[in-house]
Amino acid sequence: MEDSSRAHITIVGWVCTTLCLISCVAAFSHGASLSACTDMMPRHLRAQLHSPSNNYVTVHTNTSFYLPGDKVPVTVRSTRDFMGFLLQARKVSNDEIAGTFVFIPPGSKLLTCFEDSDTVTHSDKSLKRNLSFVWKAPDQPIGDIKFFISVVQSYFVYWAKIESAIVAQRGQN
Repeated sequence: MEDSSRAHITIVGWVCTTLCLISCVAAFSHGASLSACTDMMPRHLRAQLHSPSNNYVTVHTNTSFYLPGDKVPVTVRSTRDFMGFLLQARKVSNDEIAGTFVFIPPGSKLLTCFEDSDTVTHSDKSLKRNLSFVWKAPDQPIGDIKFFISVVQSYFVYWAKIESAIVAQRGQN
């Protein structure tokens, strides 16, 4: 094979690899994909999961109880900037996604994993630190819930399923 043909093949291979990596990075810069709905894991190439116990992000609510149909403020606080996230409320009893988000901050967007607006993700790569949301409980009883967030610090570093304290449904037997 001639040297110019080898060089051409090398350049074409490099260009294809670079374009693939750029398209993958660009796709996730506008939010998590629906493939992350169930396990809340980013689908980045070579991403490294970090221990939830060593994270710098917390999920808070201003209440320990809720009633069906209630709106619950949810705050995500971080001691470091992060780029991406995926936030859900889940039933404690069976880990199913529950409720809908009715208020989200700038730089985020609603996703439909199982029901309309049941998940929130980032909509851009801007650095984030403290975010406020409002979650609406379903009108029918669903039991106790927890909020879970996965956070992407960079394309290669993330924390998955950081959880809030239990928010108990009031009036349960």
